[in-house]
Amino acid sequence: MYKYKITVFTPTYNRAYIIGNLYESLKKQTFTDFEWVVVDDGSNDNTEQLFDEWLNIDTKFSIRYYKKQNGGKHTAINKGLELAEGKLFLTVDSDDYLTNDALEKIVQWENELHDDKYCGVSGNLGVSTGETPNTIFKGEYVDCTALDRYGIIDGERAFAFYTDIHRKYLYPVFENEKFMTEAVTWNRMANDGYKMRFFSDVICIYEYQNDGLTKTGSSVFINNPKGYGLWLKEKSKFMKDSLIKRLKMYYTFTFDLAKYYDSKTIADCIGAPSLLIKLFTCIYKLKYRKSDNKVR
Repeated sequence: MYKYKITVFTPTYNRAYIIGNLYESLKKQTFTDFEWVVVDDGSNDNTEQLFDEWLNIDTKFSIRYYKKQNGGKHTAINKGLELAEGKLFLTVDSDDYLTNDALEKIVQWENELHDDKYCGVSGNLGVSTGETPNTIFKGEYVDCTALDRYGIIDGERAFAFYTDIHRKYLYPVFENEKFMTEAVTWNRMANDGYKMRFFSDVICIYEYQNDGLTKTGSSVFINNPKGYGLWLKEKSKFMKDSLIKRLKMYYTFTFDLAKYYDSKTIADCIGAPSLLIKLFTCIYKLKYRKSDNKVR
């Protein structure tokens, strides 16, 4: 039995300068049966002092703050799932904030689910309460799996999973790697038949920060090749990609990493034959040399 309807979970790292926006939005929620669990992934700014202050303020919701050694967002989510006391688990990044009725809408949509093959609901992200770059559905909602969403549902979304289901899909942790896309667990749920209800209402406002994972782009994948490779090869397997598609994936993956890793490491990360990756690495080197000679 869960203590709350929703656990709002926030992983954070050196975001003391902006996490107050989320805190203020939580105080304005029209639905109050929730807790806020924050896992600080080793911040060295004044995040801890900020929460010391907030924990001494009387709010309508419970705040629990935990600090751990830096290990990446995916490890913080694993810890958050361990700590959660809500039926639903909603991850909200520390540079985002919620609309006033966000949690109310999540509960309204979740109350309509009567099939045990749903793993949760998902609302829209926007740059304001009435503006989003994402496609608005023709109907009120779309029911599909996270794998089905490729080509159907674009842009960033706010996912609220059933906590007991999400706990079955913790993130793998690789030594010396600090990033793994959240799509790894979403795709695993989908492959096991779990679907979600996606609705168009904007419930979360975002603004990508210069220190955020989105702004850092492909570098997070390059620096975390095992997690990157795991996501690609599992997605390809689950979607039953053709041989041609798999070869294109191996080729692109090799070109992304060939400048930084040897062919054996690349092959191990993506699960491809070593000889094939050696061939692609040679092609990369030839192309790189030609482009280098042109610049000269």
